Amino acid sequence: MATVKDFSVEEKLTNLVRLQKIDSKLDEISILKGELPMEVSDLEDEIQGLHARQTRIEEEINGISDFIEKKKETIKDSEALIKKYEKQSENVKNNREFEAINKEMEMQQLEVKLAEKHIKDANEEIAEKIKVLDTAKKQIAAKEGVLNNKKSELEKIIADTEKEETQFKGVSDGAREALDERILFSYDRIRNNYRNGLSVVPVMRDSCGGCFNAIPPQKQSEIKQHKKIIVCENCGRILVDEDLHANVETK
Repeated sequence: MATVKDFSVEEKLTNLVRLQKIDSKLDEISILKGELPMEVSDLEDEIQGLHARQTRIEEEINGISDFIEKKKETIKDSEALIKKYEKQSENVKNNREFEAINKEMEMQQLEVKLAEKHIKDANEEIAEKIKVLDTAKKQIAAKEGVLNNKKSELEKIIADTEKEETQFKGVSDGAREALDERILFSYDRIRNNYRNGLSVVPVMRDSCGGCFNAIPPQKQSEIKQHKKIIVCENCGRILVDEDLHANVETK
């Protein structure tokens, strides 16, 4: 940063006006972008969450499908045992053996019915999850459509303003180098205090260009002399005369 003694008060005021005009131009570009950057970021986060939900549901469906396959294997095993027991029952030697085989067959038949119930319940659960999955996919498609539109809109604005914005930022940095930290701190603090970002304003029609409070003739005379930095007693903005403000260009 250049030393303060390298610049006169008039040069500092000129650079303050230039900095204000450049920052106001950058503000206009930000307003042009509006809420698009935040909306794009929010949509990307939302879509990422929906994709995670989709993946989780698909994993759950796969898990249930594996469960169904295991139950189908259980049914096959039980049916094979039932056939085995039926064949054994043909060669029983006494009632005790017959009852034991029948008991085993009944147990396997119950295993089959239980497995079939589990499969039925699991298929119903899969059907519900498929509905939820389809809804999630539709939400993703809709959100991605909105996101693509907003991205295209934002990219067009960026493409249209990028060169100008870069040039303005370069001029802004140059103007800041001509100002000491104390002045810059005050400038930035005032800018942050007001929604319109105006920290340096001209005296227009005997009034502050920021709050329109009347400026006494004596103070107006001091402002025109460019010998010290004067602020509005009402709003705290830095005041410059209208001629100086008009003569500072931002090209």
